[in-house]
Amino acid sequence: MQNICAVFDIGKTNKKLLAFNESFDVVYEHQVVFEEVLDDDGDVCDDLKALTEWVLAQIEVLKSNTEFTLKALNFSAYGASLVHIGANLQPVTPLYNYLKVMPRKLKDEFLAKYGPAEDFFRAVASPNLGLLNSGLQLYWLKYEKVEFFKHVRYSLHLPQYLSFLFSGKAQAEFTSIGCHTALWDFDAFKYHNWVEAERLKSISLEPVKASETVEAEQVVVGPGIHDSSAALVPYLKSAEDFVLISTGTWCITLNPNNHTALTNKELENDGLNFISFEGKTVRAARLFSGNEHERQVKHLASYFSVSEDYYKNVKFDYKLIQQLRKAHKQVMPDQVELGELRECPFVERNINMFRTYEEAYHQFIMDLVTQQIASTKQTFGNNAPKKIFVDGGFSRNEIFMNLLSEAFFNIEVYASEVAQASALGAALVISDAWTKQPFETSKLKLKRYF
Repeated sequence: MQNICAVFDIGKTNKKLLAFNESFDVVYEHQVVFEEVLDDDGDVCDDLKALTEWVLAQIEVLKSNTEFTLKALNFSAYGASLVHIGANLQPVTPLYNYLKVMPRKLKDEFLAKYGPAEDFFRAVASPNLGLLNSGLQLYWLKYEKVEFFKHVRYSLHLPQYLSFLFSGKAQAEFTSIGCHTALWDFDAFKYHNWVEAERLKSISLEPVKASETVEAEQVVVGPGIHDSSAALVPYLKSAEDFVLISTGTWCITLNPNNHTALTNKELENDGLNFISFEGKTVRAARLFSGNEHERQVKHLASYFSVSEDYYKNVKFDYKLIQQLRKAHKQVMPDQVELGELRECPFVERNINMFRTYEEAYHQFIMDLVTQQIASTKQTFGNNAPKKIFVDGGFSRNEIFMNLLSEAFFNIEVYASEVAQASALGAALVISDAWTKQPFETSKLKLKRYF
């Protein structure tokens, strides 16, 4: 029987259970997709009841598997979502979607009490994101859902709620508290004063590090970890002086070595702070590049009468890059304010100027990389890193990777293929409690670009 660490990796779409052996190989995987349900306002949200029942049932299935001995259990989940638990230790409300709109009047009232906005959001090191600032969800509940609020005993971020199901221990944890929640004062490194002023005891538990575990029924149980922070863990275990560009719908640059205070200018340019599993500040910057890529490849496919996935056939052509640089005006990341690069420069280009799909797609990726360079550099602080790791969808895009490597010619640039990065990070972060084997860097599957 193999000793395993099980991880529930909960995304907005896919819910997974993975098991890792002591060498950190995936030895079991089960995945499910739940239909969304409606909350009490008629807005779509995750089905908390179905998720809870599935999690509890699946761990029993795994325990009954004669191939494995369950030694540890942890949880990786999306952030900015709170589960409000009552005195009976059951959820009081639906799992509200962070895309719900915060009433303008309520937001204005909040900032009148705790603003001005510029000072408040700089202190909590997050852009002004409405209910995506999960702390404001609790403020909203207090004033808009009084009947619910008065029954709330604990307000737990989703990873910590999943841990609570097995440990019976209500906890706050640094990576979840530090993820654009508007709860944490990064200057004082404690809960912001507004949390105490509003008497929000349900959420102001003393945060624990993601590596702190408890034991329940002879199984080590982790406190759960925010998925973006979990994806950083394999690199923190393997390298020192680096930044990670995690690419998907959002391209998020994470620099665990920049601990300087966030400036208002950086905040305006979608800079923010996270907290690592070790409880240290991580500088971050984000771009909506994956979404823009999806939008533009549909547009290009329609214009050039090809399939939407035709871009996968386009090979990196440096001669074509040079021709495009001569033929068209290029936006240079060092010559403009990042705020001017919020929108991809390609949207301003006339598609009639390009003779082929290959030309247009190369120019689009050139413009996208221009944005990425500016965004990533914003996280550097006073010192450029020695290495840049890129994981996710763009790590497999040869044009993107070659152009990024060219721009950061004095930094080692790697594409990384980490299988199940968030789940692996959740297993790694509590590894000292369940395995003595070290994590092998070879599992990162790095490809260097020159």
